[in-house]
Amino acid sequence: SDIAAGVMKFSWPAFKAMRKCREPSVVAVNGVAAGGGFSLAMAGDIILAARSASFIQVFSRIGLVPDLGSTWLLPRLIGRQRALELMLFNEPLSAERAMEWGLVRQVVDDAQLLEEAIKLAQRLAQGPTRALVATRALLEESEHASYAAQFRKEIETQAEVRRSADALEGRNAFVEKRKAQFSGR
Repeated sequence: SDIAAGVMKFSWPAFKAMRKCREPSVVAVNGVAAGGGFSLAMAGDIILAARSASFIQVFSRIGLVPDLGSTWLLPRLIGRQRALELMLFNEPLSAERAMEWGLVRQVVDDAQLLEEAIKLAQRLAQGPTRALVATRALLEESEHASYAAQFRKEIETQAEVRRSADALEGRNAFVEKRKAQFSGR
């Protein structure tokens, strides 16, 4: 349909970019993440929420079905039963409950949300970049792989990453009982 073509042309590239981004992404949610906003938050990797934030599917309340990837993302994040309940009953999910269910990593005071999200992003940026990027890619690929194929892919990736400067630094720091200083190489 024309609607589907338009959404795929104009919305899908942003959602796809978030899912295919090599580096892990941090999403900060304040206020109500409703419908497509909920979908957009889930497209990221790590969600932080302000204490006042909430999540609601909202679609069936207005006679529609979930879209923008909700039916693919939400059950993978919180399980089929919980996802279906949120989609059928349109009950808002508080930030605290979202954290209990594993959707949100952390709930922070509203005024601290941006600061905490930036701190978390900086922590990731100071980590072993190649290993973090490879871990994210492996997890994304695991959605479509068999156990045996994924098992093998992990070992192959490990063989590549173990040659990085960060892996050498990590091993040396462990042996020397000090904090690793990663360079991103």
